Amino acid sequence: MNNISRRYFLQLSAGLACTLYSSPFNILKASTIDNDNIQFSRILGKTNWEVKQLSLGGQASLQWTREGIDPVEIIVKAINSGLNYLDTSNVYGPSQTNFGKAFKELNLIPGTPNYNEKLRKNLYIATKTMMRYAYSASGEKGPGSRSDGKNVKNAIDDVKRSLSQMFGDGKGNYPKGAYLDAVQIHKLDNDDEVDAIYEGLINPDPKAEIIGALAGLLDLRDGTNRTGLNPREEKLIKHIGITGHLSAPTHIYAIQKDELNILDTLLVAINVNDKNYLNHQYNSIPVAKAKNMGVVGMKVFADGVFYGKRPRFSFKPSDVILSVGSKNFPSDLPIKYSLSVPGVDTVIIGIGNISQLNANIRAANFDTPLTEAERIEIEEKARELLGTNTNYFQREYIGLTPPNNIKIKEITNSENRIYEVMWDTAYAGDAPIVSYDILLDNKIVKSIEFAPQITRNPYKERITIDDTNKHSIAVQAVDKVNRKKKSNPIWV
Repeated sequence: MNNISRRYFLQLSAGLACTLYSSPFNILKASTIDNDNIQFSRILGKTNWEVKQLSLGGQASLQWTREGIDPVEIIVKAINSGLNYLDTSNVYGPSQTNFGKAFKELNLIPGTPNYNEKLRKNLYIATKTMMRYAYSASGEKGPGSRSDGKNVKNAIDDVKRSLSQMFGDGKGNYPKGAYLDAVQIHKLDNDDEVDAIYEGLINPDPKAEIIGALAGLLDLRDGTNRTGLNPREEKLIKHIGITGHLSAPTHIYAIQKDELNILDTLLVAINVNDKNYLNHQYNSIPVAKAKNMGVVGMKVFADGVFYGKRPRFSFKPSDVILSVGSKNFPSDLPIKYSLSVPGVDTVIIGIGNISQLNANIRAANFDTPLTEAERIEIEEKARELLGTNTNYFQREYIGLTPPNNIKIKEITNSENRIYEVMWDTAYAGDAPIVSYDILLDNKIVKSIEFAPQITRNPYKERITIDDTNKHSIAVQAVDKVNRKKKSNPIWV
């Protein structure tokens, strides 16, 4: 496919009514609205929330504020521009406190004079906890745990800290009627962290040495006290989700373990360089959508790396990019790309200043997603202009993998032998998986259309062998460009 010329690329970015070139993007430009109020919405999975395509991220200037920038002004402007999903976290420094100041200015504090209940109901306020336990008798916090709060011992404490900082006095108190639309288990990087948050979920024992975060959050969602950690039976949150940048296999594992279907959302990194890594768009996102979870995209600009920041996590105000795109790679294309990835419902973007906010709103104001061919064209241009060493927060590319955990179970032991073949999902490379083949002595005897594996129950298929000879059985994954990866054979 031909690369987009720089001249054409910039014309596309500017949203011109026509260009000098024949363009696959004309339909997108025709459906783009150029104003400072976000217009288009999508349904955020099973939350049934009508979320705007652009959402406000809780980092950038909301966390690391440069001199002369007012984070409260950014939040107020975003809400007044129609953004209705607001993102923050307990590990984002002053971010929640800045939201609290903006909420006071907008009369969003329950129980205060002129409380704007209608506006509050029109906002989806989502925060995060990196605490893996809701309770630990020993004080252990669990693998991957972290909190900025001095007195925070567990996920329950983090929820109440959020409520206090955004709606209360910031000292642990919050008003009656305050609630969070979502609390998400943040930055799940490995299976040990997933196992920790699920500890005791199905039948929680209040006397257990450890209770995982999800059991405690479920009590706060439902107003129950199954864990013994919600004695006042408060309803403080409406939805529960998970987030992650690094590992699509970890996200899949976490979603598959959700036997109670309590996970409503997945917040995941997605940008134009996603397919140069162990990508999310062909791995974790399809599993989430198969369970009707809402999908929120982040790291649209690779945490600013696309526009000059070093490829590492930000930690100071000078890391915040204040410009709007660059002459070689305009900022609207990454936004349009991420919003066009199948399954993505909205994208959260950290804002450096009001000019960035306005530009991002204009970029997200479109109703016709890019086609696959158009996305591929942007990917190619991004590789040319940005290179591929941008998504430092994502696992390296490994390509299509064979199916995992192949097992063979003998069903009948007779002349017509029947075997049940079981396996777990393969992981996609830079093209989606389309089918699995069962191979008998390296010949395909059955082909199964790919469907995401949404539980820990393996795929199962039966085959018949009509003799008593020794044979090999294997399973191979096949992707959209006909690449194949075969498991090691099992002899029967």
